[in-house]
Amino acid sequence: MSIRLIAKELYHLHKEVERIEADLKAAPFHEQDAVRERLRKTKAQWRNLRNILDGEKIPSPFRKPI
Repeated sequence: MSIRLIAKELYHLHKEVERIEADLKAAPFHEQDAVRERLRKTKAQWRNLRNILDGEKIPSPFRKPI
């Protein structure tokens, strides 16, 4: 996966996290647990992609230019 595609997906997940956080504030008390669970899963996906993107930007010590 290219860095551009990872960054694009990261952006979409970030917007999704913001939307779910707003939903959590507006959700009735009996629905908040379900919204928190969705938020937790989406944040985990965001963190995983963020780690992938950060890893892609760090040059490998084994891959040296010729």
